[in-house]
Amino acid sequence: MAGLTDSAFRRLVKRHGGCGLVVTEMVSSEGLVRGIDRTLEYAGFTEEERPVAVQIFGGDPGKMALAAQVVERLGADAVDVNMGCPVPKVAKNQAGCSLMRDPERAAAIVRAMARAVAIPVTVKMRAGWDDREMNAPELAQRLEGAGASAVIVHGRTAAQAYSGRADWALIERVARAVAIPVYGNGDCVEPDEIVRRVRELGVAGVLVGRGALRNPWIFAQAAASAAGRPIPAVSAAERRGFLLDYIDLLLVERADEPADVSHVAGREHWVIGKLRALCTWYSRGLAGGSHLRVAVNHAESIARLRAEIAQFFSSPTRP
Repeated sequence: MAGLTDSAFRRLVKRHGGCGLVVTEMVSSEGLVRGIDRTLEYAGFTEEERPVAVQIFGGDPGKMALAAQVVERLGADAVDVNMGCPVPKVAKNQAGCSLMRDPERAAAIVRAMARAVAIPVTVKMRAGWDDREMNAPELAQRLEGAGASAVIVHGRTAAQAYSGRADWALIERVARAVAIPVYGNGDCVEPDEIVRRVRELGVAGVLVGRGALRNPWIFAQAAASAAGRPIPAVSAAERRGFLLDYIDLLLVERADEPADVSHVAGREHWVIGKLRALCTWYSRGLAGGSHLRVAVNHAESIARLRAEIAQFFSSPTRP
């Protein structure tokens, strides 16, 4: 999830347990091939995050193959093709979910990538483009033939974006249509939902996006549930600690920048922006969560940001 699931966030989720594969923010194949610094930054990861897949997008088979080779040289465990993004600026360039409307091009991309690298090539797709073009089962079969090692299916169409409910019956159909592993995605915001989907639908696993932004402990809780243990509660102190640790990790990432005033101010602005983006999701479902969002959105320094977070989670009226 571009702008949100960065390396710092992924490392913290891993530290809390239960999480298997992590996927980087979506990055441009064009940017990887050209060696653009910002694109390479999005594709960056640490050893702590393994196993890790770098997700790329693009519509040209040749460039996607070259980008896959860049990902392999970076040391990723897998390269994932985004065929699910519904955002117009991505989809209009024969990338993202628009590839589901062009199965031949989609298969050509996967085939070129699979021939270019030794690491697994996986595909993230949706149910289809819209209600009239729900072709995930057929496309999954074609991609399996082209060399895909696994597919991940979000149970909504591009037209739905994130509205309505994910169609897990369709995800189950995809799992039955191919021999490669199929992973489901969509609306898993509670740990018991993850366990139930895996047990009942025959999927190889579940990928969680927005649910992890709200609750980074969801994977550890799902692991406990799957093992028959009580789901551990998350204390206010733990929730506070996650945000403060996130700030610390972000600052470390920018520690090698020049120490002049302009760079220090820019670093603070960047960290505050990151916290504002995360807290839009992290505060959902929390008692008084809107107060946390307002406080974070009004903080103009890291010191103020830390103080607001500490105060919110120390209040006896908070969770």
